[in-house]
Amino acid sequence: MFIHPTAIVEARHIGAGTRIWAYTHVMGDVSIGSDCNIGEHCFVETGASIGNQVTIKNGNMIWEGVTIEDNVFIGHGVMFINDRLPRATNESGELKGADDWSCEPTVVGKRASIGSNATILCGVTIGAGALVGAGSVVTKDVPANAIVAGNPARVVKRGKS
Repeated sequence: MFIHPTAIVEARHIGAGTRIWAYTHVMGDVSIGSDCNIGEHCFVETGASIGNQVTIKNGNMIWEGVTIEDNVFIGHGVMFINDRLPRATNESGELKGADDWSCEPTVVGKRASIGSNATILCGVTIGAGALVGAGSVVTKDVPANAIVAGNPARVVKRGKS
């Protein structure tokens, strides 16, 4: 395992052979598998889960509720969203507390790839082997082995199941 000296890594569950590069912050209660590569300037929030042999390029934000399965590629600057209706305050006008957030789980299936600068809304599943084109905005589930692109992302090609 390698952790760059400028990285902040609070997680205790990091697999062998994983590399975490400069200025990346991995909070506690994050699970990271073996042989992963997490690039510079990434943020991984408490409650996220990353499988084995995952590549996460520079500048990614991976929030609570996001599960990335094995052998996934995440391009540069991908943004995951975990709250469909985010607000700074609750209905009483007070700052939101932990119980006020409505985090929706997101799953990126095995061998999926997400192109640079894609945005992945919460509550979706990106199927195994799927490919999300660069700059796409994923608003609904992506079938296994499909290629999606655009805003909103649409299936442009279906692979074999």
